[in-house]
Amino acid sequence: MPITVQACPIAGLYEIQPKVFTDGRGYFFESYSERDFHAAGLPLVFVQDNQSRSVKGVLRGLHFQKQYPQGKLVRVIAGEVFDVAVDIRRGSPTRGKWHGVLLSGEKQNQFYIPPGFAHGFLVVSDTAVFAYKCTEFYHPEDEGGIIWNDPAIGIRWPDLGMDYLLSDKDTQLSLFNGEGQ
Repeated sequence: MPITVQACPIAGLYEIQPKVFTDGRGYFFESYSERDFHAAGLPLVFVQDNQSRSVKGVLRGLHFQKQYPQGKLVRVIAGEVFDVAVDIRRGSPTRGKWHGVLLSGEKQNQFYIPPGFAHGFLVVSDTAVFAYKCTEFYHPEDEGGIIWNDPAIGIRWPDLGMDYLLSDKDTQLSLFNGEGQ
């Protein structure tokens, strides 16, 4: 199979490793194949692709959509990020728990985060190009968020020896108060 899918400790989260073909010219891989994902038990339908470039120390998140939750297939094209998903699904036995994956352009690994999770990432390399597919369109009026350093969640972000760089919006996010799906 061209992809390897590994379940993470929180149900619904998966780390995905595509088969990468390398030679003296560089590399090639299929970053997404509907056929391969469906065969691996991930019958996903994506409606939007997004991409960002950030410098070391940028922390984006933790974001989610309230009425139009998004599943996300995230990856790093260049650089490295520490990517985090927080379970906010009502009734989930792991509600309020988090899982993180180091994504890198060198390894080409991916992280699938289903609807019902808050999502964020921290750039740990000098720069990173981050790309992701979404199962639902973005609705700006539907945005929700949880502050990155909520002590009740306790995410262990990597220590970069510097202050993290956050948007004004992300510094104003609330503590996890039971919001979610």
